[in-house]
Amino acid sequence: MKTDRLNSEMENAFLSLLDDTQPAVRRALLGHFQKNGTAAAHFLKEVLAGKNRVLAWHARWYLEELKFSDPSIEFKGFIRSLNYELETGALLLARTVNPDLDIGDCCSQLDEIADRCRELIVEPMSLREKCRVINRVLFHDYGFHGNHDNYTDPLNSFLDQVIARKKGLPITLSIVYLLIAHRLGLSLEPVGLPDHFVIGCYTEETPFFIDPFEQGAFRSAQDLFMILRANHIEPKVADLAPIPVREVLCRCCRNLVHHYRTAGDEEHAKQFSEFVDEFDSTYARHTS
Repeated sequence: MKTDRLNSEMENAFLSLLDDTQPAVRRALLGHFQKNGTAAAHFLKEVLAGKNRVLAWHARWYLEELKFSDPSIEFKGFIRSLNYELETGALLLARTVNPDLDIGDCCSQLDEIADRCRELIVEPMSLREKCRVINRVLFHDYGFHGNHDNYTDPLNSFLDQVIARKKGLPITLSIVYLLIAHRLGLSLEPVGLPDHFVIGCYTEETPFFIDPFEQGAFRSAQDLFMILRANHIEPKVADLAPIPVREVLCRCCRNLVHHYRTAGDEEHAKQFSEFVDEFDSTYARHTS
């Protein structure tokens, strides 16, 4: 009889085989998953939303083969899971408009950039010096830059497109920067300023900030306050605090609502408005 969940013994067995690409193993697992229907789909979607990117990639392959996969449902499931990991969330968000996105290729390209940074880092280096290495590799060697000319292009908000086109918004360039830093074991945080987005480092005596939209320019707290005042925003100390992954991804969705409406694409604007509502309602349920 089909149930809504596989038992733990079956889940562990499937997890141990999920990344085995031998044709015989693939066929056998496809048969088991098909037999278990909803329970198998639930299991695979949990793996897809998990932190293990390799297993998530294989789970996606099975979901697509079995026609269980709906990218919008997957992203809503990720939102409800409260298991907010930045790379997984950014890739699931991108899949809502590009279901054929090659997650493995995106991860490999980020790995390649991080590997190049690692080659240039010589210990002992301060965190600021390591960030200068990331700046050199990301913005000079690889040519990433802010899309000043077409800021409201929705493609600026999707991780796969930012990686492919080497341009994006402050928030998506910050996401790329953070994913590289994470691979290097560096402690950096997302900072969601009003009308802008930067990266913060709070491990040194005096915090400093990095502006990926401006080629990784280093900023002090005073610099950021001046930028906000120049935009007629009265700054608050709280503006410089790091924000959680949930807020990063929700802000990406809010940007997309605005940018799709600017482009006259109400259907996609509605889709991302629903994701914003899902973030808000999930947070409200969790905090209550």
